[in-house]
Amino acid sequence: QVQFVESGGGLVQPGGSLRLSCVASGRNIGSYTSGWYRQAPGKQRELFARITSGGLRIYSESVKGRFTIARDNGANTLYLQMNSLRPEDTAIYYCNLHPPTSNSYWGQGTQVTVSS
Repeated sequence: QVQFVESGGGLVQPGGSLRLSCVASGRNIGSYTSGWYRQAPGKQRELFARITSGGLRIYSESVKGRFTIARDNGANTLYLQMNSLRPEDTAIYYCNLHPPTSNSYWGQGTQVTVSS
């Protein structure tokens, strides 16, 4: 099984930046595709960025050019650099394998609020 702990969220003004971290335990995520998900109020959780075991990065159109996903295999940690943040980026951010499995457990997430 693999578990995740996300951190780094907060309140930021539009146009600002944040860097999220996700520490995995129980399994080396470098051997899998892993991703960042988010859930905005009243909406379903969605995948918006993922990185394959080979390092290929894939983004949704809503974040392409603004967000960067990265992974440190030695630290078993996933990162998300978010620049040019917009109010519509406000959500709880999670990480997990892609696709999640019955043995990959969601963490608590980290809240990102973009507001002036």
